[in-house]
Amino acid sequence: YMKTSELERCQGSNIISDCGRLGKAEMMYKNGPGTGVASRQYKQESFEQAPMYVAVMTYLGYGIVTLFGYLRDFLRAVELERCHVAQEKEEQKDFVPLYQDFENFYTRNLYMRVRDNWNRPICSLPGPVFDLMERVSDDYNWTFRLTGRTIHNVINTGSYNYLGFAENSADFLKTVADVTCQYGVGVCSTRQEIGNLGIHEELDKLVANFLGVESSMTFGMGFATNSMNIPALVGKGCLILSDELNHTSLILGARLSGATIRVFKHNNMLSLEKMLREAVCSGQPRTHRPWRKILIMVEGIYSMEGSVVRLSEIIALKKKYKAYLYLDEAHSIGAVGPSGRGVTELFDVDPADVDVMMGTFTKSFGAAGGYIAGKKELVDYLRSHSHSAAYGTAMSPPVTQQIIRAMKCIMGNDGTTEGIRRVRQLAENIRYFRARLKEMGYIIYGSDDSPVVPVLLYMPGKVAAFAREMLERKVGVVVVGFPATPIAEARARFCLSASHTREMLNQVLHHLNEVGDNLCLKISQQKYSSQPDLYNEANFEPDS
Repeated sequence: YMKTSELERCQGSNIISDCGRLGKAEMMYKNGPGTGVASRQYKQESFEQAPMYVAVMTYLGYGIVTLFGYLRDFLRAVELERCHVAQEKEEQKDFVPLYQDFENFYTRNLYMRVRDNWNRPICSLPGPVFDLMERVSDDYNWTFRLTGRTIHNVINTGSYNYLGFAENSADFLKTVADVTCQYGVGVCSTRQEIGNLGIHEELDKLVANFLGVESSMTFGMGFATNSMNIPALVGKGCLILSDELNHTSLILGARLSGATIRVFKHNNMLSLEKMLREAVCSGQPRTHRPWRKILIMVEGIYSMEGSVVRLSEIIALKKKYKAYLYLDEAHSIGAVGPSGRGVTELFDVDPADVDVMMGTFTKSFGAAGGYIAGKKELVDYLRSHSHSAAYGTAMSPPVTQQIIRAMKCIMGNDGTTEGIRRVRQLAENIRYFRARLKEMGYIIYGSDDSPVVPVLLYMPGKVAAFAREMLERKVGVVVVGFPATPIAEARARFCLSASHTREMLNQVLHHLNEVGDNLCLKISQQKYSSQPDLYNEANFEPDS
């Protein structure tokens, strides 16, 4: 850690200026050479607040639902209405209640009313379009029954199939089929015992090469890659500084580690620096001993907000205060950067500046599992200390080969340009879709480079109505509410794919335009140019 006198000299400086004023509105994205994909510099993201009347109506809606919920609970208590929820047995009535908490109240009286918008069964490849099994409920969504009818060719705007590798083309999947015939579909052992196949080692080397780091190791489950590896890296006497919007897998891993956890405001460098400065100056509570480690945990793209990490500034802070950086690229690897190598490429930073690089294969690669990458010493340590490595079953051989196939395609090692074409197509689809939504007047969150596009709906009644209206128009959407989001910020989350054609996007946008008018969802008060590329908002000087 830096000396106190050295720290005092730099307290008056702002880390944003140290990073070349990154993060200010004038920092516009630049295009990578000949790629057509945005890269390098951070641009101010959009998090527009709803008009006051919308916020008032949203809370009023939840208030009405809550009042009716208490009324319905009273009717259930006096047996005037049938109770479908789990309850304690009669002989356990004097025990501490297991089910009577607020989230159960919310599930019972609100979620059940709109449950038909989730967990819909599909019966086809989840590609750019899919087939949906129709179901109905006779008891207000407590139970469902299938009608036997199939809804065909529903446009899929909810899957994380960013590069379209979730596909069933026989030509593309030939190598996967060959590996399945050779190795079967399961290993039935950990890699530390007899489950370490040659294709697993090939994948480890390929991931390290793709990311530009010394070494990597792969795991069979993306969630466990975070939750089971973080406890191996930090423990008691360590400090974790976690972004407030980090994924549950990161939060669980941090809690399991036993380290002290402090949460900084989302993508707020002043909040992060304040915590780093306090940690260095004050040390551990009571004893004031220096922290054994300080680990900053962030995501590349935040899956509910669509925002991109301010990586360059965080790296500068990490170096300034001698902390470590853990970067989760579950949604960004493959999806951003001129050649799909994630946010390190997007911001043109050295991957060696990120101490622990984590990512998953469940999104851009159309497979399953995750990886940890970085210095060879880090990976060698995790091979013997990670619970996921020691106790987790080795990755399925066909899944391993699917990842190898997709990654080689992105890198161009398969002798084609199909991979880079998909990366460029995704970037083009993102820019087009986001620009059109802004023109319509929707409030959307996040970065213009993010394939995750949250469209704010706010009111609980409109969440259900939006999903149902879109399905009637054969557009499958994902709607999200509490507890996955703040209670007053329910939203629809669109995930774009390189496999979406312009015709598909136009069809979705056409229906969004209609539904937005019908449900009064176009409440943005900002004005956007229909041709934003024709001007630079940072340039205030007239042309000479």
